Amino acid sequence: MILNYIWIAFFLIAFIVALLKLIVTGDTEIFKTIIDATFSSSKMAVMDISLPLAGVMTLWLGIMNIGEKGGAINFLSRIVGPFFNKLFPGIPKNHPANGQIMMNFSANMLGLGNAATPLGLKAMGSMQELNTNKETASNAQIMFLVLNTGGFTIIPVSILALRAINHAANPSDVFIPILIATYCSTLIGLLTVAVWQKINLFNRIVMSWLIGISAIVIGIVWYFSTLQQEQIAAFSKVGANVILFSIIITFILGAVRKKVNVYNAFIDGAKTGFETTIKIIPYLVAMLVGIAVFRASGAMDYLVSGIGYLISAIGFNTDFVPALPVAFMKPLSGSGSQAMMINMMTVHGPDSFVGRLSCVFQGAADTTFYIVALYFGSVGVKNTRYAVTAGLIADLAGVIAAIFISYLFFH
Repeated sequence: MILNYIWIAFFLIAFIVALLKLIVTGDTEIFKTIIDATFSSSKMAVMDISLPLAGVMTLWLGIMNIGEKGGAINFLSRIVGPFFNKLFPGIPKNHPANGQIMMNFSANMLGLGNAATPLGLKAMGSMQELNTNKETASNAQIMFLVLNTGGFTIIPVSILALRAINHAANPSDVFIPILIATYCSTLIGLLTVAVWQKINLFNRIVMSWLIGISAIVIGIVWYFSTLQQEQIAAFSKVGANVILFSIIITFILGAVRKKVNVYNAFIDGAKTGFETTIKIIPYLVAMLVGIAVFRASGAMDYLVSGIGYLISAIGFNTDFVPALPVAFMKPLSGSGSQAMMINMMTVHGPDSFVGRLSCVFQGAADTTFYIVALYFGSVGVKNTRYAVTAGLIADLAGVIAAIFISYLFFH
């Protein structure tokens, strides 16, 4: 229901802002700009996102099917089963969805968004098979989606690459702030959904896993803080891709060991890739057009200016305000926020406080509305319940953490 209200609000606010611009400033081009945005965003949803995604989906759903036939997914399910049984009580023990969820999280942590998406869609489909009310999001689906919106990423490959392209003196100096910020957003998302679903987080198994994961994050922060910039950059470029290709080889070897026809297993899994992509097109078009209208009207600029005025009025430092467009755009559009991040580095400099903070904003969380439209749209879920609210709470936690951490590291 909240998604419905937000979508309507995008259009109404855009119309009001555009009308005021026309009356007050005489901007006769504003409505043309908005209409152009509706056409360009709908084209982008199909041509730039859905069709390229079809190829990636076909590839990774084929790889996932090899992993399932070879027993790798079940193996992962047994490892994470005790923890996931507490976080996802609606998923049976040793169900393939546990392994699929783990694969999705792993790809996200490595910064491999192209691989993470089809893995996540596969997991969402498995959870939908267990869902008794097909048009309403289950508790497990909501927990999974919100953890995805947290966007926990260990290696933000694309951000570091873009900083290097924009001639940052030390492209990897945002590495640790991004890791801390994205961990905060993911943890707050998990806690929010756990409270909503009355999950006992003080269970021994849950606490052991959370403490263990936190210890690993702290260890990674410490380890990378001891490396030179060139070493971090090299690991970012090479490490994630080596790990990913090793997973593919492991899946294939596991299937060969079980005497599975690997090629046929790949084809059987890949067949569903294009079908899934077709299902999500209407959801993506609806969401991206709403976002484009809101942005083209100038409403986003007024929102940032208003917040800057309020922050200044209460006497707080406002150096972070110019970077806020990236934070506001990130839950709406990943490509939009990335474009704004690049613009911030171009205008203010990649080594400026605003340039660095915009990069931390970009890595602090994921695109909530895009993920909702993509994942729920792929399985036909229409009632998202509190998924959007919990996802936005996680996003807000990431933004606040990014601001405080960036002041600590860069100001």
